[in-house]
Amino acid sequence: MAGMAPFTSKREGRLWVSALAVLVGIYASAAAAGSLVEVLRDERLLGIGFAAAFVIVIAAVFGIALSRAPRASEIWVGLGVAAVYGMIVVRMGVSPIERTHLFEYGLLAAIVYAALAERQRNGGRVPAPAAITVAATALAGWIDEGLQARLPDRVYDLRDVGVNALAALVATAASVLLARLRQRAPSGEPRRPGDPGAR
Repeated sequence: MAGMAPFTSKREGRLWVSALAVLVGIYASAAAAGSLVEVLRDERLLGIGFAAAFVIVIAAVFGIALSRAPRASEIWVGLGVAAVYGMIVVRMGVSPIERTHLFEYGLLAAIVYAALAERQRNGGRVPAPAAITVAATALAGWIDEGLQARLPDRVYDLRDVGVNALAALVATAASVLLARLRQRAPSGEPRRPGDPGAR
């Protein structure tokens, strides 16, 4: 029956599958994260690796939230997100492994928010997509730490739980802001195909 379908659209289904794939990847790589960081450091590729991960997260937030080329205001949002991530790394003294949490859970949050927003847009009951996204992603990060506590070379760290939640908050806030900017065409500028509400 159509009413029994778990997703409101094919796009929502794809987004949930993507979120699950990212989450499985995060959990599966928990044991190897430290070794990977060491290999990249030894090969002098640590900075490049983090830069690439950073670009992927920003691109994901933009790619999911926007359906076409960004406006100037939306580009400023991207630069703001980049600045916030940079401040977190510098001010909090985030370690290389903790930086991977920023990227992993930022990406996960962007996808989860997009899936929930898509469901709400199609008439599904989602009371607060942003709050649910942050809470669900933070919970996933807490479970991640619990799994790491069982690994011989990893420990349970509440600081990491906080970093995961902060990454989710930043990515979700950026997604919400981009969505709102996209809903408001600048004064005098007609809505274009791909904009919410465009005909």
